[in-house]
Amino acid sequence: MITENYYIISFTVAFAVSLAATLFFRFIAVKLNIYDHPVTAVKTHKISTPYLGGLAIWSAWTVSLVIIRLFTHFPTGTLTNIRALLIGSFLFLSLGLFDDIKKGGLGFKIKFLIQIAASLVATVGFDIRISFIDNYFISVALSILWIIGLSNAFNIIDIMDGLSCGIAAIAAFFFFFIALPSEMLYVNFSAIALAGACLGFLPYNLSKKRKIFMGDTGSLSIGFILATIALGTSYTKLNFIGVFAPLLILAVPIFETAFVSMVRIKNGKSPFLGSKDHFPLRLEKMGLTRKQILITVYAACAVLGVFAYLFVNLAGISSFFILLFLVIIFIFAAYKLAKIKMD
Repeated sequence: MITENYYIISFTVAFAVSLAATLFFRFIAVKLNIYDHPVTAVKTHKISTPYLGGLAIWSAWTVSLVIIRLFTHFPTGTLTNIRALLIGSFLFLSLGLFDDIKKGGLGFKIKFLIQIAASLVATVGFDIRISFIDNYFISVALSILWIIGLSNAFNIIDIMDGLSCGIAAIAAFFFFFIALPSEMLYVNFSAIALAGACLGFLPYNLSKKRKIFMGDTGSLSIGFILATIALGTSYTKLNFIGVFAPLLILAVPIFETAFVSMVRIKNGKSPFLGSKDHFPLRLEKMGLTRKQILITVYAACAVLGVFAYLFVNLAGISSFFILLFLVIIFIFAAYKLAKIKMD
């Protein structure tokens, strides 16, 4: 029997391991000279900073799932789905690690091929995919696009200390609370462990003396985990509009990806090449401090998570008007942000 104590254990283990592992991997990064050097114009930091924080987050998340397995008798399906997340996230982690360490990184075509292969592990290999679409091939194709899109969205928004990791922690908490009544155990434990792992890393990411970045290693693997657990529970017990709940929980990185892509295309640039068109940097251009930007983004994520919870638990007509209101807000925000002139 699963009780709340197991979830507390899972969160606590992930948080504690992440605190220790982040220091360890920072030490390794310094010894091996694995730094993110601000050598290009698109970099937003000014001091060379150690990488490998993503390894700490993923390791803490994995250790938490393994340890909780020792206390809990998981059903067969739960263990199978956890294996899917472990294998797929490890592939994304490895891709990000290679990209962080190798000078110049990999080309975006090779990255996408590896991401497609990792997404196929979850969707085809373990049948974790969009459940409300009956056609198998369409369901798999859209699920792959969802996983790759979210993984890269968390990579794109990782342009400011505490941003991507903090958003991931908030999203993980809301997936946990929404999935809790359905007893989809792999979603519940994966989400609460990821929240703990991200929060354990966050103080070092925001630190001045012991700063460390999670790099592509962290952003890609975190994005994969969140995208996959989003596919693992039902949102439509009361109304079909509940299927939009994951989009709301992850609305900020999705908005950032769509906004940046449209701005770059409008300016005649490739959406795959870096630039300083990100909406947090536009907020900074407006005069907000980075602390104020983090508070604003965290608050927005929390509010959107509450709306997602309402989507799942309210009647269809109420959810529809909430969705319409939020779409208008996002369009208005994109219009106003696009008017801010960037260097």
